[in-house]
Amino acid sequence: MRPSLLLVPVLAASVAQAGPIAYGICQTGCNTVAVACYAAAGFTFGTVAAPVAPAAIVGCNTALGTCSAACATVGLFAPTP
Repeated sequence: MRPSLLLVPVLAASVAQAGPIAYGICQTGCNTVAVACYAAAGFTFGTVAAPVAPAAIVGCNTALGTCSAACATVGLFAPTP
């Protein structure tokens, strides 16, 4: 096979800047950090009721919300192929 035939698809392909996969990876990163934050505070993610949550857990949830919002902005509004 000629090398020039291999280059045509590579040169013709467009570059994806974001998309559903990037959004999922970003959300996974946010949730991983939230789980680590809960663990550092001595709790298990998903087991603390909001009305009785200590300040550390409220901080973890606030950070998770900020991270998730950033993922939504990038993953949902950026160009996709």
